[in-house]
Amino acid sequence: QLQLVESGGGLVQPGGSLRLSCAVSGFPFTEYSAIGWFRQAPGKEREGISCITHGGVPTNYESSAKGRFTISRDNAKKMVYLQMNGLKAEDTAVYFCVGRSDVTAGCPKSGAFPGDFEIWGQGTQVTVSS
Repeated sequence: QLQLVESGGGLVQPGGSLRLSCAVSGFPFTEYSAIGWFRQAPGKEREGISCITHGGVPTNYESSAKGRFTISRDNAKKMVYLQMNGLKAEDTAVYFCVGRSDVTAGCPKSGAFPGDFEIWGQGTQVTVSS
């Protein structure tokens, strides 16, 4: 079973940057899964931000974060990152690291939905405020 643990959330001022980390672990080969990031703002539905394959190919989904957030992966360290730049108040949300149980599935091509990812981390809070 793939396991995901996020870290790096916190309070940041508008215009600032933050890097979220996701530690990937589990049975052998589960770390080959495509890993993504979702977020959920208060009172809103979960929104897919991006996904990255084990080979390091990213897919960025249509959201207000597109162009400001960058996903990356270090397979040697079994880590996935989300670099967030130019943060805005509307980026305030709980950010989730997510994974697919089918290691051959890759990243969803045209939009990501919560049901596309079976494995979810516990989430990390990001608050953008002055």
